Amino acid sequence: MSTTGYIAAAWFGTFAAVAAYAAWIIRRSRRAAALVPEEDQRWM
Repeated sequence: MSTTGYIAAAWFGTFAAVAAYAAWIIRRSRRAAALVPEEDQRWM
């Protein structure tokens, strides 16, 4: 593999990790938001 291949793989891995973390945070926050009583939901 050339140097370009290693750089591309590193960029792809970085973006994949950030996307997976963002998806996990969004899923977790939606589950947590469902547990808050409606009168306490200031963001709605």
